[in-house]
Amino acid sequence: MEISTLYLPPKNATISFKIQFKREAMQLCVALDLPTKKENLDLIHKIKDYPVWLKVGLRSYIRDGEEFLKDIKKINPDFKIFLDLKLYDIPNTMADAAESIMGLGVDMFNVHASAGKRAMKEVMERLSCYENRPIVLAVTALTSFNEDEFNDVYGSSIAQKADQFAKDAHESGLDGVVCSAYESASIKNITDKSFMTLTPGIRPFGEDAGDQQRVADVAFAKSADVDFIVVGRPIYNSKNPAEVVQKILEQI
Repeated sequence: MEISTLYLPPKNATISFKIQFKREAMQLCVALDLPTKKENLDLIHKIKDYPVWLKVGLRSYIRDGEEFLKDIKKINPDFKIFLDLKLYDIPNTMADAAESIMGLGVDMFNVHASAGKRAMKEVMERLSCYENRPIVLAVTALTSFNEDEFNDVYGSSIAQKADQFAKDAHESGLDGVVCSAYESASIKNITDKSFMTLTPGIRPFGEDAGDQQRVADVAFAKSADVDFIVVGRPIYNSKNPAEVVQKILEQI
């Protein structure tokens, strides 16, 4: 994967400060969702020789902080880190938080698209002064939602709202969205093929869905042109996580 930045847009211009993402193959992102820092680090050691991204979520970051990110890089400095904090607040606070993330050395982070276009644009405007910034994604519909639950909150179907959130994110200058594999193809059709999709809820070998509702396997994600798949439990619950990672990489 190659990442580079483009020009700083003129004042008052539509935001077009994009990360260029060369998609040679779908990328695997391993979720570090284990109960303790030690367990997460043990897992990382077992898969340290594989070309994967690592997802640091809310629990791990609140518990273990910036030091955990440094520990990851000590194990393998080539690891790419996705900081999955799903920022959602008023626009200025989101932009402040995004700017603080710049000091953490992560390669990707996300915000909630439902915070609105003004908030997303403010985040991207704040980051536009940096020569090298992380990939920024917007969360559309959490994969834990089923249709009824989602409609209760948003008054819309998942597919319709995910498309709208994706359009908002694209128009606000973000690099892509977090969605289920089932929304990926439609989102790319209404935005751009280079607009990234990252999909949680991947069960590569038909594992139990657990608390997820909209799960898919690797083959389906690949057919939907997904850029990043997130896999957690099927890897870290395995007796041989490295073997599972190897099998997934062979599929993508």
